[in-house]
Amino acid sequence: MDLRPRRLAPLLTLLSLTAACGAPKEGAGTTCENGLDYDEDGVCDRLAADWSAEAALRPGEDRADIFGLGPAGVAAVRAEGLQHALVWPVTTSRLVLPIRPFEALLNDPDKAQLVDLLEQAAGFRDMAGLYARLGLLPLPADAEDRFGLDLPDGLSAGDPMGAATVDTPDGEGLVFSCAACHAGNLLGRPVMGLTNRVARPNAFFHIAKPLVAAVPPEQFAELTGATAGETAMYARFAAALGAVGTKEPETLGLDTSLAQVGLSLARRQPDAAATLDDFLAAHPAPNVLDGLVADSKPAVWWTVKYKTRWLSDASITSGNPIFTNFLWNEIGRGADLPELEGWLEDEQRVTDTLTVAAFATEAPRWEDWFGADSIDLSAAQAGEQLFLAQCADCHGVYEKGWSAADADERDAAGLLATTRVVYHAQTPRFDVGTSPGRAAGMEGLAEGLNRLDISQWMGTVVEVGEGYVPPPLDGIWARYPYLHNGSVPSLCALLSPVAERPTLFVQGPSDSAADYDADCVGYPVGENIPSTWWEIEDAPYDPTQPGRSNQGHETFDGTAEERAQLITFLKTL
Repeated sequence: MDLRPRRLAPLLTLLSLTAACGAPKEGAGTTCENGLDYDEDGVCDRLAADWSAEAALRPGEDRADIFGLGPAGVAAVRAEGLQHALVWPVTTSRLVLPIRPFEALLNDPDKAQLVDLLEQAAGFRDMAGLYARLGLLPLPADAEDRFGLDLPDGLSAGDPMGAATVDTPDGEGLVFSCAACHAGNLLGRPVMGLTNRVARPNAFFHIAKPLVAAVPPEQFAELTGATAGETAMYARFAAALGAVGTKEPETLGLDTSLAQVGLSLARRQPDAAATLDDFLAAHPAPNVLDGLVADSKPAVWWTVKYKTRWLSDASITSGNPIFTNFLWNEIGRGADLPELEGWLEDEQRVTDTLTVAAFATEAPRWEDWFGADSIDLSAAQAGEQLFLAQCADCHGVYEKGWSAADADERDAAGLLATTRVVYHAQTPRFDVGTSPGRAAGMEGLAEGLNRLDISQWMGTVVEVGEGYVPPPLDGIWARYPYLHNGSVPSLCALLSPVAERPTLFVQGPSDSAADYDADCVGYPVGENIPSTWWEIEDAPYDPTQPGRSNQGHETFDGTAEERAQLITFLKTL
């Protein structure tokens, strides 16, 4: 199927390219036939990046300009890449819902009783309700200026970020994209690359699977008046869902992608193509993720520039993480993997530009929300010394404007600015006693992923291990709740002994500063929780439940005053 969005506008050796970026087509050499070549020298820009397991960063180096394009090149290419974040670009995707007949069904007054049943079963009765159920944010009116891009045709202010209609030969279809999980609301402002705390994107698959199984294509056409093409699209959608293993999200803001990939692989043949198999789709192989809770928060984008290995547990030790993102998402959408590999090879510019966009993303700065004058400079400087003594060995060093040679010439914001980050040469993994579920869950898909031909083509390797990455801390003030499973509501709680951490908190909205504890950096807790928050579905977070433990990371040793100083320093990162 050809599914086309309305509008999407030191070199390695050839051996390294073959191992880490996908084998070039026969006779292509290093000529860039189907990827990004911003300087038009005939060589793909992606050759500038080292995706091997041996990749390492020099002290103070980052990969914000991952392909060495220069500032103008990064800005131009990032804009193109962000379009692909808003509209899922994989034109071979099978999980595309025919949108016109579905909307017609929801809007048909003669079908009100059926829509009532849908609302009882799935929690929505119209498209706005579906998007709200999935936690998708509205596209802001100033999206083009805010995100630095031209909106793809068909998207406009108020549309749900992460959902878009695409043109196919069989009619318009609904798809979901990166922005569903990686565009978050931060005190009333949408931020691209921030975790969406209220996202339930995988709930769509969990909801759709039994509903579609109960409505065969012929009945769908009868109920909705779907055309022959739309009925064929629905049939493909239903068949793809059969190869998808879903799991109910544990609570608001946690992502079940890991389980969805593992359980979907269990519904395919255990061969190098993960061949689709009707019998296994109905009778999947056993998998540890059937019973293990391995949910985690979607990651922020702006820390990838400091990393050489991917995911919260550093289990992806080589390969471009954007390739991996496409692969995981499409496995979780019932894709034909040889077909996907062909698309990835033919459309490498899509991967290239989205890679540039993710790596070039910058963290939101505290002073842009609260003003530089809200930071007590002397407290931040004292906090820096505490950080260097107790935190830097794991999380890196953050040199500040107040220590720069030109500090006397800097304004308040310039003094707070981070001038250099010295993170690890290679991304480490430490076990600090936090919930092991997410890392243990990799056992459920590592073997299945490593055997795939498409993984070999990508150069993607999964290595299971204990513990998690101590993340770079840029924008840490915006990344609450904390730990990989979102089990700690604020920095005050994270820097306290486990026994003093809240045993229950609520993941409320982030519509304004009133929804935020600026002193503790995170959600208000206890009697400060707004009463209306308790009414939000799945918002209360109970860390005593499986996979939600708030144990571990008892690393800070200091007084309450010192903790406040450390938090003040962390606000400036």
